[in-house]
Amino acid sequence: MTTNQVLTGVGLILVLAVGSQILAGRLRIPSLIVLLPVGFAAGALIDDVDPERLLGPAFSPLVSLAVAVILYDAGLGLNLERLKGHTRRVVVRLIWIGVLVTWLLAALLAAPLLDMSQQAAIMIGAILVVSGPTVVGPLLGFVRPKDRLQHLLVWEGSLIDPVGGILGALVFHAVTAGVHHRPGTVAADFLASVGIGVAGGVAGAALLWGLFRMLRLGEVLGTTAQLAAVIGVAALCDVLRDNTGLIAAVMMGLAIANLPGIDVPARRPFFETLISLVLGLLFISISATVTPQSLRHVALPALGLAAFLVLVVRPLVAAVSTLGTDLTRGERAFIGWMAPRGIVAAATASTFSAGLAADGIGGASKILPATFVVIVATVTLYGLTASPVARLLGVVRPSRSRPLLVGGDPWVVDLGVALKSAGLEVLMWAGQEQQRERVSQAGIELAPGELLAAVTGRGQELEGITAVFFLTAEDDFNALAATILRGSVEGAVHHLGAPPESHGVVAPFIGGEVLFGADLTWQTFSRRYEHGASLLAQPAGSARPPGSDLLFLVRPDGRLDPVTETGTPLPDPGDTVVLLAPGRRGAARPPE
Repeated sequence: MTTNQVLTGVGLILVLAVGSQILAGRLRIPSLIVLLPVGFAAGALIDDVDPERLLGPAFSPLVSLAVAVILYDAGLGLNLERLKGHTRRVVVRLIWIGVLVTWLLAALLAAPLLDMSQQAAIMIGAILVVSGPTVVGPLLGFVRPKDRLQHLLVWEGSLIDPVGGILGALVFHAVTAGVHHRPGTVAADFLASVGIGVAGGVAGAALLWGLFRMLRLGEVLGTTAQLAAVIGVAALCDVLRDNTGLIAAVMMGLAIANLPGIDVPARRPFFETLISLVLGLLFISISATVTPQSLRHVALPALGLAAFLVLVVRPLVAAVSTLGTDLTRGERAFIGWMAPRGIVAAATASTFSAGLAADGIGGASKILPATFVVIVATVTLYGLTASPVARLLGVVRPSRSRPLLVGGDPWVVDLGVALKSAGLEVLMWAGQEQQRERVSQAGIELAPGELLAAVTGRGQELEGITAVFFLTAEDDFNALAATILRGSVEGAVHHLGAPPESHGVVAPFIGGEVLFGADLTWQTFSRRYEHGASLLAQPAGSARPPGSDLLFLVRPDGRLDPVTETGTPLPDPGDTVVLLAPGRRGAARPPE
């Protein structure tokens, strides 16, 4: 290819990747629904959009390294200490039962349906066991299922991606070893691949542990060190034995997420941006390699395979996995209707199919186009039907706001009581045991003690929370924590403003969403509360106590609009106002 063709191809792939993600974000649909058809159309219509011609032999290794980075990032989100209570049994079952049943049934049907060899069918069955948080997360964000459903499905998606990546790599090595060696040597080759991957993961985790413990790397160097370590270790493992880098990457992510004493940077904006870009580039590039000719005799059989996975395999897995649990019938049914395939399926199909085809495995050339069809079919089907199905089954979370109040002072607890009396489901978090006791006595749901630490330290999302309000006496904590948590909730994150005369380190300068205005600081609330002020909720049409300050409006549909430094929402008929009122303190009055 000429220099101009390379520049045109690379530029178009990048623009299409980012543009498709922007469009998907505006449409509030999973980005795969846009990325896959756009990449396929670009590859079919524009000769320069051909990653295999642009990169030549480097395309497959680069895909493998990109998937290693994605799997490492997935591993970082797996803080296994959070997998507790009633969710553990269901999630564990969904992983091991789901993987085994999906692998077996998909392989059994793929061989006759796609007219491929047993080895190729076993490979595509292993590829199609994965789902993944990059697909499930956006879908659940749009559907808004009940908290424990969302928790279950997010954990399943996060765990099954690395499990599927490991399974795909192991099956690939077992199949290729069986072609070139006698049966007696297959087990040794298989174990050698596992050993190299695990050893690489342990070595990479030890390297990062030493860097973070001894050098105390900051946000920028800490992120680049992780990226370099993952790519370096994955590349070295792949040099020693093909595709063992995926195993090493998963091991590294899991270790870093769960080993004690590792000071991983709480915010990873560069890493998160890189993952988003890599996902877009991979989907555009991989789908561009699927030609219309390759789909000619594969599309209909692959649609039949997708229908079998959706209508038979997933409901069976969900029924067995939830047997004997306290999930409702609707929750079980919704779990049976949520298993879209994502990036790991596409990337592993792209990585492994070429190697199997080169080894002469019958039907291996059909693995990538068939996987492409299954991904498109499942993502489109679930994307269009998940929301109405959830509403039909009665598993949608109420549309009313669910705020999280951070703080445990008496006036903060009374504010929570006032918001609860207005019909909202309020959650509170406080650090001191005395404050947590006060919250519990007020009848307000108390967030787990490790909630904020898990979110700020591991990049998790606050599931089901629509807004966060930092109301502690520490202005610097409020401002910094609000900055870190932005993007981790569905709505905005607000904090109290610092007094004008404050000598805080960052609070007077950090800006952001400041609650209530410059005059209503924590010191003001505390002082006025000591003089008898109260927090109350009343209908917007009622006469307000003289000297009261408007704090929130609760709309009839349950939407919560706070007063901020930049503006005051206007009340409408039917609204409930939450006020800081002077005078004798009393219980918050529910709206009439």
